[in-house]
Amino acid sequence: MRDPYEILGLDRTADEAAIKAAYRKLAKRHHPDLHPGDKKAADRFSELNNANDLLSDPERRARFDRGELDAEGHELPPRGQFYRDFRGGPGGGFGGGPGAERYAGTQGDSAGFTEDDIAAFFARHFNARGEGANMHVPGADLQYALTLGFLEAANGTSRRVLLPDGRALDVKIPAGIDDGHTMRLKGQGRPGLGGGPPGDALIEVTVAPHPFFHRSGDDVIVDLPVTLKEAVLGASVSVPTIKGHVKLTIPPGSGDGTRLRLRGRGIREGHQYVELKVAVPPGQEPALAEFLRDWTPSHPFNPRAGMEEP
Repeated sequence: MRDPYEILGLDRTADEAAIKAAYRKLAKRHHPDLHPGDKKAADRFSELNNANDLLSDPERRARFDRGELDAEGHELPPRGQFYRDFRGGPGGGFGGGPGAERYAGTQGDSAGFTEDDIAAFFARHFNARGEGANMHVPGADLQYALTLGFLEAANGTSRRVLLPDGRALDVKIPAGIDDGHTMRLKGQGRPGLGGGPPGDALIEVTVAPHPFFHRSGDDVIVDLPVTLKEAVLGASVSVPTIKGHVKLTIPPGSGDGTRLRLRGRGIREGHQYVELKVAVPPGQEPALAEFLRDWTPSHPFNPRAGMEEP
């Protein structure tokens, strides 16, 4: 896997806001909903998610920067000096204390420690001295980024997400969730120490754009191309909504930009607004051209009124 900074187009001094902005911009551009059937786009989107998962977690990012994790977030062999320093010296680290043989291991400086090992050591160390017995340290929060398609966010969905600590959670996404909203899952973060409460899982949601739907509050707006004949004479046409297609009646004499409302077809209690866009047929239409040359509207108007030169 490529360097996560390179994937997001960032340098190593980028702050949290820059990481978030870069990810959201690229995730919206490469979301699979906008590139159906494009495997390269899907792979690129997965690569973006992996890079963001690593860099958006301050602890994992710091470990990556120190060379303790690879670009996919996997553990690298520990650096010997860290363990020599941690074990060495009178009363320092694990040297000379109970269970030192276990932590030193049989592999010299290459032996590794887990967070549970270190937490257990300090808990045991403090209790043996009669100190820290009542210390309750809350667990850290875990951060995760989740990108949803427009329809998933509008209608609600369920997703299984893999948290940075490797656990999988089934998350229910409420209908109408906003782009940039952060969901807080209580108690799903890292465990606390000394009986302290666990942290939370913070899931930031990015909503990818849709090819023709866009949102204004709880209302949904869609531009609907119609033929000149449908606009002039009126018609009944099929219109997409976030819950499927419905029939819409276009009144006779509708012009370009006419807005029609589908009550209750938006997000939650919102509506859908359909804006008509009159499309001229491609190629030559001799009969239409001949008719327009001889046609004089019964209600003349200037469509460019107000745009005259000052």
